[in-house]
Amino acid sequence: MSGEDEKNSSSTQTPTANTSTYVPGRVGIVGLGLMGGSFAKAFAKGGREVYAWNRTHATVELAMVETIQGELTPDVVPTCELIILCGYPEVCVQWLEDMQDLISPRAIAIDTAGIKRSICDKCFAIAADKPWTFVGCHPMAGTQYSGFGHARANMFHNAPMVVVPPPMDDFARLEVLERLKNLLAPCEFGSFTLATADFHDRQIAYTSQLAHVVSNAYVKSPAAQAHKGFSAGSYKDLTRVARLNAPMWTELFLDNADYLSAEIGTLVTNLLAYKQAIDERDSAQLCTLLEEGDRLKKEAERR
Repeated sequence: MSGEDEKNSSSTQTPTANTSTYVPGRVGIVGLGLMGGSFAKAFAKGGREVYAWNRTHATVELAMVETIQGELTPDVVPTCELIILCGYPEVCVQWLEDMQDLISPRAIAIDTAGIKRSICDKCFAIAADKPWTFVGCHPMAGTQYSGFGHARANMFHNAPMVVVPPPMDDFARLEVLERLKNLLAPCEFGSFTLATADFHDRQIAYTSQLAHVVSNAYVKSPAAQAHKGFSAGSYKDLTRVARLNAPMWTELFLDNADYLSAEIGTLVTNLLAYKQAIDERDSAQLCTLLEEGDRLKKEAERR
């Protein structure tokens, strides 16, 4: 997720059914935080037309200076071939529900949230009988900072993109995925990995969410307040993601509570084994634990 976008609230306008044709390559972005802003800048650099909406209108005005063509209003939504939802998970779902009848036939809508089950279950249902397609997505890129001011055009350069396609036959899926890759070309993703929402959330609980929990908890040691002069790369690496958008990560953690709790439980069990070996001054057991971790890390890197 990285996702650090501002929490948005969608339009309350009741749209009418749309039968218009989109402008090829035009992009609509909901939320101009770190993720949405980086998408906007990447597309603008690639020569695409970009329209965006953000809860704080001043951010839209700032983006209009050199990044976007204008605001993503209800009358602009039907003209977009690609719509990217970069808000909080609940905001993504609400916006799509509100605007479902405005989206142009054959357009593609994606999200960027760090969890997929709670997003995809609802958004696939919204799009099920529509002439456009929703695809769950998670760009594996980001920083510990948030907001449009930290967005950059090269955020996604060589980064992996996880894609959760909707239920459809193989030929339709292939066509949608090829179109999506072409539409996202200006972002320069390094790879596209297909996954189910369940597998994504299980893996992300370990690779991303657990890392944020550990980093955030690690800096609660009183020793952290006196680290200057005593810390180097290890401290910097382990504390980088301790800085986070607490409301956003709270929602992401609770949406994936089952898998994240299981990962925390596994970590606690492993830490207690190290603690016991250290408390008992058991050098043989401690060495075995350390060698095991080293071996498993090397095995994971070879996969």
